[in-house]
Amino acid sequence: MYEPIRTKSVHTMADTAGYPHRSREEELDIQLAGHLSALLAVTDELGLAEAGDRIAREVARLRGAVPVRHAALSSAARTGAAALHRRAHALAGRALVVAASRADTGVAILAAERVDAHAVMEAA
Repeated sequence: MYEPIRTKSVHTMADTAGYPHRSREEELDIQLAGHLSALLAVTDELGLAEAGDRIAREVARLRGAVPVRHAALSSAARTGAAALHRRAHALAGRALVVAASRADTGVAILAAERVDAHAVMEAA
């Protein structure tokens, strides 16, 4: 009743041997470094040097290179500090979830501390 398919399917995958593949741990490292880098940018924007230094050390460990730091406060940091604290709170929460899934205790503690610190500042 049905005619058999005589052509090659367009839905088959290409030869995957030529593509680079990363392990789950490598993907989580990349994701965690990205979240921490974004948190570092907001932390530097808020002028929190000590916290920024701790985050920068973790980013450097994950990426193998020292991250670029934000040197000066912008006008947004002075006028919209509450919004920056909300953003930092969300970023620290994301970093905490990824750190927990890759069992990185040091980053998980750091992220939890930043969540708490930004929650307090956000409420103030």
